[in-house]
Amino acid sequence: MPSTVISTMQYDESMQILIITFVSGMMYDYNEVPLETYLAMKTSGAKGIYLNQHNKGKYPFQKVR
Repeated sequence: MPSTVISTMQYDESMQILIITFVSGMMYDYNEVPLETYLAMKTSGAKGIYLNQHNKGKYPFQKVR
């Protein structure tokens, strides 16, 4: 999962939560994210750009740490 800004990415399918940990150590939960969106992001060549273009502002999120 090479990315210059995203360290790890997890998905809870039953809760539809996308969990993003950035290289900086900050972690965010994105809620109500469809599985298809997660899978598209997972296969994207530029995950940070995909996150900015397709997730931010579209799904509710909160900072975890």
